[in-house]
Amino acid sequence: MFPFSHPGLENVQVYKPGKPVEELERELGIRHALKLASNENPYGPSPKALAAAKSALKNAHRYPDGSCFYLKRALAERFGVAEDGIVVGNGSDELIVMAIRAFVGSGEEVLTATPTFLIYRIATLVQGAKIVEVPQKDFKYDLKAMTAAITPQTKAIFIANPDNPTGSFARRAELEAFVKKVPSNCLIFMDEAYYEYAAAEKDYPNTIAWLSQRPNLIVSRTFSKAYGLCGLRVGYAFAHPEVAAGMNRVREPFNVNGPAQAAACAALNDKAFVKKIVRQTVSERRRLEAQLRQRGIRTVPSAANFILMHLGAAAPAVYEGLLRKGVIVRHMKSWGLEEHIRVTVGRPQDNRVFLKALDASLSPKKK
Repeated sequence: MFPFSHPGLENVQVYKPGKPVEELERELGIRHALKLASNENPYGPSPKALAAAKSALKNAHRYPDGSCFYLKRALAERFGVAEDGIVVGNGSDELIVMAIRAFVGSGEEVLTATPTFLIYRIATLVQGAKIVEVPQKDFKYDLKAMTAAITPQTKAIFIANPDNPTGSFARRAELEAFVKKVPSNCLIFMDEAYYEYAAAEKDYPNTIAWLSQRPNLIVSRTFSKAYGLCGLRVGYAFAHPEVAAGMNRVREPFNVNGPAQAAACAALNDKAFVKKIVRQTVSERRRLEAQLRQRGIRTVPSAANFILMHLGAAAPAVYEGLLRKGVIVRHMKSWGLEEHIRVTVGRPQDNRVFLKALDASLSPKKK
């Protein structure tokens, strides 16, 4: 380790995104690769969002609005929250980092599950804090075990709802009961990156309604998934004004660029577009889950735009087989799930290509 790095940094596992599609095509000698690895919206963003971003580019020589004034106002109107309780980030990842930087000290504890979104662990260790990970039970957050794991040193709890990589979610009654048991001096960070896909699910909790009674609660969402703006990086969080102020104290100046802010405002206002995307994605997810079940493949019931599949010892070989057929999915080794792969729900034509490649990879001797 480089001698100027602070103690403990050597324990940080760097987040490893997939290679660029173009590089994989070059390495494998394939064309027209299909990326189903990063839980992206395959339909793209609203045309209104693209037009707004393009228009904003004419001011690229100016710094963006550092307060995200218009986006905060739009979010406040949409969700019925106060503007001083909104924090905007460079994707929801930055909001996670800001919360830990603002409220967790070196040596203090951050509680979450395993497996779950890797940034919780990474950001905690970078801060010099201790990560406490409670194993999931049947691919769901074990909230009873997490309650038992809370100590006086626990300063923050992170819950992805729906979870990534499992796609499962904590239901209203059990989550509300858990939240009530968390000490008031412990932050609860509800990461709802896949909220739009899960909102219509039976018993999915309306956590924003809890904010007025829970000043230690943060609810974060993003424009990266259903809104299709992951390339522009815009996330947002709702919190008590004092909590929001704390996060803003550690926020980098001008952290969300101008075209991203303009696109997010336009995307938020295009309700019909995002409703259509969610409807199409959920329909395709159900169809894809049924197709996988017909093949005898176990999946975790998902409320997001991806499916976690169990393939046993064949998972690494199937992953490689799919890759060589130009279909990029995610092998879940980094999450400790060696026997699983995760596939993003694509367009109907994408999912047909995936299933065809999967069949060939499961039976490589068949032509």
